[in-house]
Amino acid sequence: MEPIIVPRPKGVRNPDRPAGSLLLAQVKHLREAEKSLPPNYHSRIFSHAIQTEGEAADYVRTVTENIHRAHDDAVEERGKRARKRQRGITIAAQADEPAVQGVRSSSKGKKKSGKS
Repeated sequence: MEPIIVPRPKGVRNPDRPAGSLLLAQVKHLREAEKSLPPNYHSRIFSHAIQTEGEAADYVRTVTENIHRAHDDAVEERGKRARKRQRGITIAAQADEPAVQGVRSSSKGKKKSGKS
């Protein structure tokens, strides 16, 4: 059987092409994810104005980087808090003074009088 030759598409990536509905749906989902981030991690891109594939790609890249940065900063902050907390921890089972063996221990060393 002879192989079928399929030519490669010439213009696969075109940043000026209008964004398709799938790409715009992805932008919408990322906008919802971005809303849950702290304000200093929000992008300066107005997601409703995105019209082309290039604009969508820039927005997706920016929001994804911000999500990763927010996560990394949160992990670092949790680590700082955990290290501070560990310095002041004392063991609850640790006694301040040695334990007394009991009331009867004082009479062990004494000899009984009268019998030798």
